[in-house]
Amino acid sequence: MNISGEIERRRTFAIISHPDAGKTTLTEKFLLYGGAINLAGSVKGKATARHAVSDWMEIEKERGISVTSSVLQFEYDGFCINILDTPGHQDFSEDTYRTLMAADSAVMVIDGAKGVEAQTRKLFKVCVMRHIPIFTFINKLDRDALDTFELLDDIEKELGIDTCPMNLPVGSGKDFKGVLDLQNDRIVLYSDTLKGTKEGHSETLELGDEAAVAARIGQEALDNLLTERELFEGAGASYDIDKVRAGVLTPVFFGSALTNFGVEIFLREFLRMSMPPAPRVSDKGVIDTVTGGFSAFVFKIQANMNKAHRDRVAFMRVCSGCFDPSEEVKHVQGGRIMRLSQPQQIMADERKTLTEAYAGDIIGVFDPGVFSIGDTICEPDDEFRYEGIPTFAPEHFSRVTLLDTMKRKQFVKGVTQIAQEGAIQVFQEYQTGMEEIIVGVVGMLQLDVLKYRLVNEYNVDIRLDPLPYEYIRWVDNPEEVDIAGMSGTSDMHKIRDLKGNVLLLFVNEWSPQMTIERNEGLKLSEFGRN
Repeated sequence: MNISGEIERRRTFAIISHPDAGKTTLTEKFLLYGGAINLAGSVKGKATARHAVSDWMEIEKERGISVTSSVLQFEYDGFCINILDTPGHQDFSEDTYRTLMAADSAVMVIDGAKGVEAQTRKLFKVCVMRHIPIFTFINKLDRDALDTFELLDDIEKELGIDTCPMNLPVGSGKDFKGVLDLQNDRIVLYSDTLKGTKEGHSETLELGDEAAVAARIGQEALDNLLTERELFEGAGASYDIDKVRAGVLTPVFFGSALTNFGVEIFLREFLRMSMPPAPRVSDKGVIDTVTGGFSAFVFKIQANMNKAHRDRVAFMRVCSGCFDPSEEVKHVQGGRIMRLSQPQQIMADERKTLTEAYAGDIIGVFDPGVFSIGDTICEPDDEFRYEGIPTFAPEHFSRVTLLDTMKRKQFVKGVTQIAQEGAIQVFQEYQTGMEEIIVGVVGMLQLDVLKYRLVNEYNVDIRLDPLPYEYIRWVDNPEEVDIAGMSGTSDMHKIRDLKGNVLLLFVNEWSPQMTIERNEGLKLSEFGRN
């Protein structure tokens, strides 16, 4: 197949949700249908068994939450699918923001019993900022769920996006029997599936054959379904593929990832409606996916993914062309020509050596410490940069104290590597540098992960002492102001990041503006850029 054909069949999307909405379960069921695994949620017991690995970090398995994005690729029905499974917990939302930069669309998973939750709103805003299509799967219909109208109304009011139901649930909880396909006026009924597998019996009935439908689901359920369909036809938004792809209309599907009700229907329709990789904007204009030659950008860095692989992996989204590992490329930010070492397709923590990759694919390459999040890679005779990925302001700060000074080298290495992944932000005292370290995080749970990883991956114990600062500002023009002689507020604290940029910490909300007023020409910003 030629480059154009390979790119055309690719679909790269992120799965986002509030914690416990069933995102990881839905991801595993997709993998089941693609044959990438054969038992959802199973533990690796035999050397030949392929198993669900979207949560690969030890702390994830212990706590039952996702704290880092996983990259998963599989084939289904002629499509090559790249899933970016993101953390659901809000304390790790920055990793999700970066991952969304590498996605062409998003699947939003909503708990049918709870509707739109806080983290869903936050992540949805990022999707809107990027104008990426959003497809909604309302999950857990095998449990008692909110009214269908209430769920759709909740999405529209809370997220400000029109909804277009593609199917309707036939009952919920113990009465959930299947879905009504609104596009084809037929009911798809399911038998219960064997836990963890995709095997199960489904039966399709034409809605027009009311006697047969009533015999299977009951007359009352049929009457309710017909009433709902009539109401949606009169009041609901009509399906418009252009609006879907513009990100202003979300198709809504109902089902249960746990029991596989509606999962394959959703997957097939998603692949039909979603777009292949689109051209991306650089500082030299739009780079075409087919004719633009090979290019990619780094959206994630992960160290020590597997205790058997003590290395760093840079995850790159291929934006255009075909990647050939035998050919040289240019690392634009580093200003060097290089070959991407040990290119791999990574199924969470499992690895397979790559011989090629196309626009839309995610590749992992060995990183000797030269890559940063947001870096652009292109062909040697090209020179352009894709837009950088924002660095979000931390909301919690702690001073880090090493408990065993003899392990200073491991400590600095561990903190630096974890910071380069974007999991935490590390700052040095303005004068003393790395002798005193302050870490900043978006959520407090990230501090637990930092301690856990330092102990288990670097054999280093630390103490974390909370600091009172709540506001951080990057100094945009340090060369134009006298940093050392700056006139600040009493709660101001000067620090540097690992790249040497000057930042200011404040306790009080009004202090940044007062500092600007006291220092003529000073420019401060609320976020940096990788």
